Amino acid sequence: MNTQHTFQVPGMSCGRCAATITRTLEALGARVMADPATKRVEVSAPTALSREQLAAALSEAGYPPVDG
Repeated sequence: MNTQHTFQVPGMSCGRCAATITRTLEALGARVMADPATKRVEVSAPTALSREQLAAALSEAGYPPVDG
């Protein structure tokens, strides 16, 4: 079973950024849709992965999400 998460990532400005974010989260077993135009990242992740773990992975990749 998966859970859905949405992140706002202000630092995502291009397709290369989106690709990095996608690879980072897919390595954890998540399905990802990253849109640089809206700076939104939609994630479908296994329930074993918490929102905090996903946010930490984004931050470590250089794309810290913001609340809101």
